[in-house]
Amino acid sequence: MRKKIVAGNWKMNNDLQQTEALLDDLIANTPETIAKIVVAPSFVSLTTAVAKTHGTNIIVAAQNMHQAESGAYTGEVSVNMLKSAKVNTVILGHSERRAYFGETNALLAKKVDTSLAHGLTVIFCFGEELADRQSGNHFNVVESQLREGLFHIAQSGWDSVVLAYEPVWAIGTGETASPEQAQEMHAFIRNLISEAVSPAVAEETSILYGGSVKPDNAAEIFGKPDVDGGLIGGAALKAADFLAIVNGIQ
Repeated sequence: MRKKIVAGNWKMNNDLQQTEALLDDLIANTPETIAKIVVAPSFVSLTTAVAKTHGTNIIVAAQNMHQAESGAYTGEVSVNMLKSAKVNTVILGHSERRAYFGETNALLAKKVDTSLAHGLTVIFCFGEELADRQSGNHFNVVESQLREGLFHIAQSGWDSVVLAYEPVWAIGTGETASPEQAQEMHAFIRNLISEAVSPAVAEETSILYGGSVKPDNAAEIFGKPDVDGGLIGGAALKAADFLAIVNGIQ
């Protein structure tokens, strides 16, 4: 049975003290839920977040990782650095990394390989821009991102992969794909995995929706049969909103 997951990507928000305060609020008020809860604070707060969430049901993830294991890459963070901080989950391919930092499908394939080789769980992000959606090319874009960035891995590697579909036009814009649009794409993705990898892997792979999920639409979106949770941005920065979204998982 595939996992239900709600992940909060904090992006470049919250200093150390704000991180501690938000985690305290989350820990004190986390409801009984079937969902796995993931938070991704900034690199400088990872060790604090890991220590504070020890013994809770909250998993700490990194927002990115370099593809090389070590080397002269000023400002970058390696897989072994994450593991030494007891961080075992990483978000790769977020739309902002693709758009602002030029991350390509080929580069992300290398990052995925490094992550899986070291036993990390990968939350792999992908999704179309507004122009792709308007031109009717959104399915082709998503298929290319998956085939070129992820579908090269061994079937056994899928046990450590979570997918996060991000309709880029619905991130931070106030726009949201309708629950029907989300389900349509998630079903397409699951069918693609079934054909390219195996039906069993398709059935077991969690696919999250990452496009402006809010407390008032979470339950409807999460209620669709192929939507297994969400990758949450802005709403993850307020404990009450994030936990209300977690409560949308039934």
